[in-house]
Amino acid sequence: MDLFNKNLKTILNERGFKLTPQRRSILDVIYENKGEHLSVDEIYELVKKKCPEIGLATVYRTMQLLEETKLAYKHNFNDGKSRYEIISDVDHQHHHLICTKCGMILEVEEDLLENTEHEIEKKYDFEITNHNVKFYGCCKNCKIKK
Repeated sequence: MDLFNKNLKTILNERGFKLTPQRRSILDVIYENKGEHLSVDEIYELVKKKCPEIGLATVYRTMQLLEETKLAYKHNFNDGKSRYEIISDVDHQHHHLICTKCGMILEVEEDLLENTEHEIEKKYDFEITNHNVKFYGCCKNCKIKK
């Protein structure tokens, strides 16, 4: 078992949940597609190749559990689907670039708003715990196709 699954198993156990074979298969698919921001339907299609007996409802319940236990983050990129990624050890969510033509999603790892956060906290006496920024536009490939 790799570190990813070991940590999640420990966290789930600490929170009173078991890492069932179905949940393990779902987590494996998310991990194998790290950075892909998969929808529940996409996760289901990938998981059922490894675990044919799994049902779509199981994937929905597992993703809801992971979100409720703060192990996964649900994104809305305005494409009609909720998309998920496992939360990393990073304090803040990273930013995303979303192409409005092809739907490609790129992650921006740098925290571009750290200084702005400090200014807002000071000015409004408000403790910021996280933020979520999405930039919409046209990716390199779509710009070339224009």
